[in-house]
Amino acid sequence: MTSLRTALTVAGLTLREASRRRVVLALAGLTLVLLLLSAWGFSRLAAESEFGTLTSGQARLAASQVLNLVMFGFSLIAALGTAFLAGPTVAGETESGIALSVLARPVRRHAVLLGKWLGLVAFGTGFVVLAGLAQCLVVLWTVDYWPPQPVVALALLAFQTVVLLTLSLLLSTVVSPMASGVVAVGLFGATWVAGVVGGVGQALGNEGVERVGTVSRMLLPTDGLWRGAMHAFQDSAAVAQFGPEMDGFPFLSQAPLTLAYLAWAAVWVAMVWALAALSFARKDL
Repeated sequence: MTSLRTALTVAGLTLREASRRRVVLALAGLTLVLLLLSAWGFSRLAAESEFGTLTSGQARLAASQVLNLVMFGFSLIAALGTAFLAGPTVAGETESGIALSVLARPVRRHAVLLGKWLGLVAFGTGFVVLAGLAQCLVVLWTVDYWPPQPVVALALLAFQTVVLLTLSLLLSTVVSPMASGVVAVGLFGATWVAGVVGGVGQALGNEGVERVGTVSRMLLPTDGLWRGAMHAFQDSAAVAQFGPEMDGFPFLSQAPLTLAYLAWAAVWVAMVWALAALSFARKDL
């Protein structure tokens, strides 16, 4: 119980500290810019539909594609924000000596790490859900399109944030704050590119190239969760109208996630967090 109370206390302090960092202002600014740009883009799409340039099926497919594209932008903003917030949480406090003053008391390191993780998870997932909901409302207002499964999609985007945040926390116990953020975001981008390559391989029937995406999604589940979110955001009926020519398109997903993959993602988070706790316990302060 003492460890749990410590973790909850640290979580509250971490959440308060994260909300005061300048990176939050950057996140808010980028989010506002993306919302405004997407509102303008969707309004132009609505105009094309009204003028008869696009059929109803084409308009819904285009709305799905653009929504997934914008949501990828939000996931990238969340990735940048959480990665560069998680880095200073452990590595920054260790370098400055703050961690030593806290851990000199009878406080378990894993409880402190758990509290920091919980605080960052609350911040990161809250940002993704609020920004994603705002974007869905923008799309509804401009083109009268509402995703088929918005709750599932936003939950998967939040889960993606948790995965990357946990990886960033592990890296912050090993390397400097800046390096942990750069490596985490770099791996996020590399996994997404590998997923696109795998999708192209699947469309071409090349099993070797397709395996690149499969392996990358197992090593780092961010791209797999992103593809599940895309499937929940898009209008599957509109995608089906255009047949196999849409296979391999990077902002469309052909199938929902399986329960087995979601279970693997949860196990992955647990394993990486355990490695972070072990690394932090052995870290010289």
